[in-house]
Amino acid sequence: MARNLLWVVVLIVVVSCLVWTLEASEGDADPLYKSCVDQCQKTGCVGDTCFHQCKFFSADGKANDGPWYMQEPLYLRWKQWDCQSDCQYECMMTREEERKRDGEKPTKYFGKWPLKHVYGIQEPVSAAFAALDLAIQFHGWVSYFILVYYHLPLQPNRKTYYEYNGLLHIYAIIVMNALFWSGVCHSRDVDLTERLDYSSATVLAGYTLVLAVIRSFSIHDQSAKVMVTAPVLALVATHIIYLNFYNLDEGLHRKVIYGIGGVELVVWGLWSVLTSHPSKWKLRAFFVSCILTTCLRMLDFPPYKGYVDAHALWRAAGIPLSYLWWSFIRDDAVFRTTVLLKKSK
Repeated sequence: MARNLLWVVVLIVVVSCLVWTLEASEGDADPLYKSCVDQCQKTGCVGDTCFHQCKFFSADGKANDGPWYMQEPLYLRWKQWDCQSDCQYECMMTREEERKRDGEKPTKYFGKWPLKHVYGIQEPVSAAFAALDLAIQFHGWVSYFILVYYHLPLQPNRKTYYEYNGLLHIYAIIVMNALFWSGVCHSRDVDLTERLDYSSATVLAGYTLVLAVIRSFSIHDQSAKVMVTAPVLALVATHIIYLNFYNLDEGLHRKVIYGIGGVELVVWGLWSVLTSHPSKWKLRAFFVSCILTTCLRMLDFPPYKGYVDAHALWRAAGIPLSYLWWSFIRDDAVFRTTVLLKKSK
């Protein structure tokens, strides 16, 4: 009874984390920042730092008449650093140095904390962790593939006994796609990369919810699977269409992701309490870790040394979480295969 009460308390913490938000002032409304950007676009310089884009490119990124050798090659133009974006970044860094000297706290610009760039990468630490997480997911998928096809018995038709095998392969593709576009968006946040990142994250959130429901309730009937999948698919499709063709609303996107993620955590949490699975401790550890990382994602503090913010820490925390997830899946594949083999004899 005491253990069940503990897990109920943990579930309440999930809901509390999902409704907790912090606000910060907007640095892009600072008159000194605005005047710095305006002056930079006219002169092409912020202090001793000058940008040739401001001489040969207009503020909206369109090329003016200028020597061809001064223009960026095509293979570098994907990052879309133009006069305006370069000026905004340099003025942001300059203002933050001034605020630091004056004893003021850092503030947000266009809804984001000021992060230092590395070789044109906007969020280098988050991008690196996203890439590492993708590698862990790929390793987990490959190890799972080897287990079910080469180490576990197969049916006479060469299919696996593990009934969730197809769902896990689809999950692997979806999660790696989401991590890829997340890393790209961390590298350069423009309209296209944002849309791809948000859309991929929405698909991943919806699919993991469907996977959680199907596995937790051991749903095998096809009609029941359709009943579970249809409403989630409708929500995901509606949200993606809204983001891409009506309004790319980051606030709404976060609410949708947190809402879907909250329901998924409740499903996993309840199953971890009720199941007699031999690897239930991994499932419970996964559940608790998901809560902690979700709360970590919702923290909001200035980046440490200009590089590490709450989002970067959340990305880092997701790496061991991915390893734990695939470890449980491998155990689940062994468990279910053993059970089904005994039933078939």
